[in-house]
Amino acid sequence: MPNIKQQKKRVRTAAQERLENLRYASTVKTLTRRLRTAVADGDRDRITSEHRELVRWIDKAAANGAIHRNAAARKKAQAARLVSGSSS
Repeated sequence: MPNIKQQKKRVRTAAQERLENLRYASTVKTLTRRLRTAVADGDRDRITSEHRELVRWIDKAAANGAIHRNAAARKKAQAARLVSGSSS
C-alpha cells in the first residue's frame, strides 16, 4: 500500500478506470450475445437495431481506450459478417 498521497490517489483512479473499462468490455460482450440470438431468430428489425447499438458501444469503448482500436475494428467486422450472413 502506498504511503505517498499522490500514489494513493493513483491507486484509487486506476481502480475506477479498471471498473469503467470492465463495464465497456462487458457491455460489448452482452450486445454481441444479443446480436447472435437475434440472427439465430431471424428477426430483421431486431438484428439491425442490435447491430447499430453494438457498433455504437464498440466505438465508445475504443474512443475511451477500454479496448484497442484494432480489436474494435475486428469486433465490428465480426458483427458485420454475422449480419450479412443472416440475410442469405
